[in-house]
Order: sequence, then C-alpha cells, then structure tokens
Amino acid sequence: MTDLRIRAAGPEDLDTVLVFWKTSAEGTSISDDRSGVERLVARDPGALILAERGGELAGTVIAGFDGWRCHLYRLAVHPERRRQGIGSALLAAAEERFVRLGGRRGDAMVLTRNETAHHAWRAAGYAPEEKWRRWVKPLSD
Repeated sequence: MTDLRIRAAGPEDLDTVLVFWKTSAEGTSISDDRSGVERLVARDPGALILAERGGELAGTVIAGFDGWRCHLYRLAVHPERRRQGIGSALLAAAEERFVRLGGRRGDAMVLTRNETAHHAWRAAGYAPEEKWRRWVKPLSD
C-alpha cells in the first residue's frame, strides 16, 4: 500500500473521474456530468477524494459534509484493483476529514442491489439503518 496516493481531486481531474465512474462505479446519478462534479469541487474542494496507484486513478469517494451530517457517495474502486485495501484507505481518509470538520457519524448511499458493496461497507464498520428510506425529487428535467 505504500505506493497508494490519496488526495483531493482538483478541476483537472474531473474528466478522468467521470470516465472512471463509468467502468468502476455501480449505477449512475443525475449529477454524473461535468457541471455536477465541478459544482461539488468548487463548493467543497476536499470532498472528492482520489486514490492513485502507479499514476493511475484506482478509486474514489465523495466525503461531503454540510456542517451537520457526513455523507459518503461514490466509493468506487477499479474492478482490477479491488480487494487490495484501496476502498479501506479511501474510507479512512474520508473519516479523517469528517473528524477534522467536526462530524460525528458517517452515512453512505449504497444501492440495495449491490451485494458486493454491502460486504465492503460492513467490513468497514457500517451497517444499514432499516428504519429510514431515502425520498427523492428531481429538481430539474
């Protein structure tokens, strides 16, 4: 793991991240476009965390903090690099960020059908909270 570099994404990384998500992330989001990710990085420059190995993008996580809650999104590791500790390193970096910002508890958006992710999140100490359900409303077409 010594050759793993964890860092915040900058504007120059966004096209690479969007391509990466197409092969490494499960599902898509309404915000999976250049303008959506640009807004994220502009508003919260440390939120999009990257893992690089050998100069190539190996994983991502979004660690958003709104001043009250800590939200985790887009934990994704390249399929050929899974089970190498990259996801764990990304989550550790996200959790450290949250603690620095005063966060108290992290919550993660995890697709119900993504059983592989369920195992990874449980191994990291997270558990589903069945009493809640996510409600959404698109704000634009």
